[in-house]
Amino acid sequence: MTGTSLPSPLEGCDGWVPPVPDAVDLVVEASTMVSVFAAQRYARIDAMRREQVADARRFGAGEVELVERSIRLELAAAMRVSEYAAGRLIVLAEARVRVYPSAWDALAGGRITEKHAEVLVDLLGELPDGVSEGLVTDAVALAETEPVNTFRRKLHDRVARAQAETLEERHLRAVAGRRIAIQPGADGMGDLWVHAPMVELQAIHGRVTAMGKAITAAGDDRTLDQIRADAVCDLLIDGTTDSMPAAASGIRAQVVVTVPVLSLLGDAAAGPATGSDAVSPSRVVSASGLTRASGPAADLPVVEGVGPIPVWRARELCGGDGTWMRVLTHPETGMVLSVGRDRYAPPAGLRRLVRWRAQRCMAPGCVMPASRCEIDHQIRWADGGHTALGNTTPLCKSHHLVKDNTAWAVKQLPGSGGVIEWTSPTGRRYLVEPERRIPTFTTNTPEPDPPPF
Repeated sequence: MTGTSLPSPLEGCDGWVPPVPDAVDLVVEASTMVSVFAAQRYARIDAMRREQVADARRFGAGEVELVERSIRLELAAAMRVSEYAAGRLIVLAEARVRVYPSAWDALAGGRITEKHAEVLVDLLGELPDGVSEGLVTDAVALAETEPVNTFRRKLHDRVARAQAETLEERHLRAVAGRRIAIQPGADGMGDLWVHAPMVELQAIHGRVTAMGKAITAAGDDRTLDQIRADAVCDLLIDGTTDSMPAAASGIRAQVVVTVPVLSLLGDAAAGPATGSDAVSPSRVVSASGLTRASGPAADLPVVEGVGPIPVWRARELCGGDGTWMRVLTHPETGMVLSVGRDRYAPPAGLRRLVRWRAQRCMAPGCVMPASRCEIDHQIRWADGGHTALGNTTPLCKSHHLVKDNTAWAVKQLPGSGGVIEWTSPTGRRYLVEPERRIPTFTTNTPEPDPPPF
């Protein structure tokens, strides 16, 4: 099919030439090739997974789970995507290639887009196997004729009619997935994302709106949005916990404050902002701590995961209550670097240093905060490894299991300041850099005087 190309004479007539594709034809052709290559990628991902899982099945179900994690890690590292994205690709590959082969055929033939195939897998995946099989043929035919948005709406309607569950049962299942997350933003700001029942969310919004209007009526010069945001922070940070279990009462976040000591003593510490732009000290929240900035903001402390902050804020944090952990960087500081083979568990000072250096799990692509990770010995304690800075690094639970129970080889490169080398079961090598490097102090030994002649 062509767009604006000239009509062709009847075949067989003298002088007939094929129509010349116009700009739209060229775009459509490239888009078709994208679908074809996407189908090939899914086929190869599924083949890779089946091959490695088949080998693992000889050793039991536990080995299969570890191999699945290993496959996800290597795919993420090789493609330079997150493990979540790699896991999503593996799930979609299995569904498209093996569960819905007719959808894969349509994608491989360029008759549907990758987005059509993704919508099909996601919506039909909500149904029991027997029910979804009856809709596959209709869904593929629909995908081949409708734009993505129309296809999603029509297939959603068909799925809703096919579902035997009541709305109440589906809602109860959905409620089990409630959660919160933080999305970092620019200029030291971010979003607190809450996935919860709409009734509760509407009630929260209604309450803070009513509070905001009452405060505005009293003469406050902040905007309604500013007041609502401040009210939510006040309620979550300073609200009572009478309804919580006793074990949850009194828990406070601990923030590591690492800042150049001379900055705290200098004259650059200007005072805080005033008026509606001022932020209450109780609302200063950090991922895990502060460090010194580099580049144009080299004289400013930096809140990890947030960005540079004014020196006056660092001074304020360092003068806060006992829940703040104060760490001052200094050329002559003392650091616990090793306890050798005297003890397995790293002492508190070494744990803090290991986590401060890495800031996150030191597996390829992982962003789990180091504060939530386990301290791993690269050379295992049972194999003679030392409890030392040069042999320890933070790994999340999942990657710790992969490292200790699969064919991945993990080591800390000597003299690298904490760089971790991961070598995959296929022999590929990935280097993971720590967030910071620990300075190394050496003593220059003078050359001996030459012997006299």
